[in-house]
Amino acid sequence: MSLAVRPAVPPDCPRLVGLVRELATYEQAADRVLLTEESLAATLFAPDPKVFVHVAELDGDVVGMALWFLTFSTWRACHGIWLEDLIVTTPARGRGAGRALLAHLAGVAEAAGYARVEWSVLDWNDPAIGFYRHLGAEPMDEWTNYRLSGAALAALAAEAGPLQEPVAG
Repeated sequence: MSLAVRPAVPPDCPRLVGLVRELATYEQAADRVLLTEESLAATLFAPDPKVFVHVAELDGDVVGMALWFLTFSTWRACHGIWLEDLIVTTPARGRGAGRALLAHLAGVAEAAGYARVEWSVLDWNDPAIGFYRHLGAEPMDEWTNYRLSGAALAALAAEAGPLQEPVAG
């Protein structure tokens, strides 16, 4: 068995979209996936990307991915990594791909002097929670995630009026 982690390349996009759809199905939200190969490629391989993906290959086949971006801690005055999605296809679980992807991100964080790697997990996903705890990750029980989207996002944005500064992105 040969396991390797590497940055994603454009030809990986069909497989990455498939992995995202597999995760969405597992999370009982397949109907909410709007991602396409084209939109993913445009985001990941833009001239100045803001999102990054590493893939895990098992015997040359992409079996997992870690999609991440930078965060910033004002208290620590340094960046961190937000792991948006860690996905390992069901048949490859238990073979080291998830651990290898997280180890790679930990290496990226350490090499760059970042303070931490963080992510969310659904509270009912016991296998993932057990895996993360086994690695030494700690839950942030005192924090609650909030999300502003859809009509509420548009309504609040309308209060700001036209933006005068360039939009990051």
